[in-house]
Amino acid sequence: MPATEPFLSRLRHAGIEAQDSEDLKIRKTIMVFAMGLMTAAPMFWLSVYWLMGIQLSATLPFGFQIVSVATLLIYVASRNFAFFCYAQLALFLFFPFVAQLSIGSFISASGVVLWGILAPICAVPVLGARASIPWFAGHIAIIAMCGFVDFQLANSMQTAPQVPLRTSAVFFSLNFIAISAMAYFVLRFAAVQKERYENELGDAHRLLQIEQDRSEKLLLNILPTPIAERLKMDNQTIADGFADVTVMFADIVNFTRIAEGMAPSRIFSMLNTVFSGFDLLAEKHDLEKIKTIGDAYMVAGGLNEEKAVDYTRAIANMALDMRSLLETDAEMKQMQIEIRMGIGTGPVVAGVVGKKKFIYDLWGDTVNIASRITTEGAPGMIHVDATTYRRLRDHFDFDPPQSMHLKGKGDTTVYRLTGRKAD
Repeated sequence: MPATEPFLSRLRHAGIEAQDSEDLKIRKTIMVFAMGLMTAAPMFWLSVYWLMGIQLSATLPFGFQIVSVATLLIYVASRNFAFFCYAQLALFLFFPFVAQLSIGSFISASGVVLWGILAPICAVPVLGARASIPWFAGHIAIIAMCGFVDFQLANSMQTAPQVPLRTSAVFFSLNFIAISAMAYFVLRFAAVQKERYENELGDAHRLLQIEQDRSEKLLLNILPTPIAERLKMDNQTIADGFADVTVMFADIVNFTRIAEGMAPSRIFSMLNTVFSGFDLLAEKHDLEKIKTIGDAYMVAGGLNEEKAVDYTRAIANMALDMRSLLETDAEMKQMQIEIRMGIGTGPVVAGVVGKKKFIYDLWGDTVNIASRITTEGAPGMIHVDATTYRRLRDHFDFDPPQSMHLKGKGDTTVYRLTGRKAD
């Protein structure tokens, strides 16, 4: 039984295997469909002759059916589709020729040899355009042979059994109708199978495109667009030097105290709300979010050289908008969160770290200054270094300079950004 079940299963599915390509599945289906039509046709045609009073021998049609079914069983058992295909096409081509000779002349057999056209018709979708040419040539040669034999032996050959001319005329019509119908149904079946395959392929492509777009979006959420494109094109290490970049850090004041006693889900919700709001502002000002580090948020401008934007002013505007967001947004205002911000401008090194769970990060003295200005800054205040101040002083208001002691840098002059200048 275990050996029988796979055979019966393959027989039910026309010998189609799970690992077959879609194209091969279509060709197998077309061939089995055409074989079914051709196997049923002879006995049906013989029955019509009998009903009309012409007693023709059933030996040849019955033999054709036995051979046809045998090739199907051999194909299903051996999985040899090429054998099945060529065997069936040969039966399609030669059986009508033999049947016509057994009935008589071209006229008395009502042109039954024309059924052979199904061989090249089936060969086109199953074997391909080029491989179908010999089958068509064979069909033409057989018809010419029948015509030549009838012409040469027209006066001397007595065909048996004799078929009345009226019956021949009826069967001429029936043969042309049946041949046309079978050709149409085989080609239509092939077209339907192809359309089904194309639809399935289209659905698979759409699903693949959705997954690709999702992966692309995830990648762009991690990396700046130019870096993501370079990673897709080249697997080499990415490390770039930028002569001028503006970097800003923002961290939540007294986060440890605020988070005491809060459930982890509540802490996550709070940080997600705040940082999601900052993400929208970064997108609004055309800046690159670099990362979040615990309760700290890092953003930079000047990394994408293709964008013609005054990134230092954009960073300052984003800093003011961040502070305003915490003061005006009802949900954030209820959390009573304060942040301090530090901005530095200068050269940095930027690159992708690691091969798994990689991040795009910045290094250099500019990054260190911005980070330490933030750490030493006052709650709710925006502090900038001297380079940033010189770029922004014509467009923003600042408090007088002050000295701030930074770890590793000593006393450093910083400026407190208070707002935008009036027009």
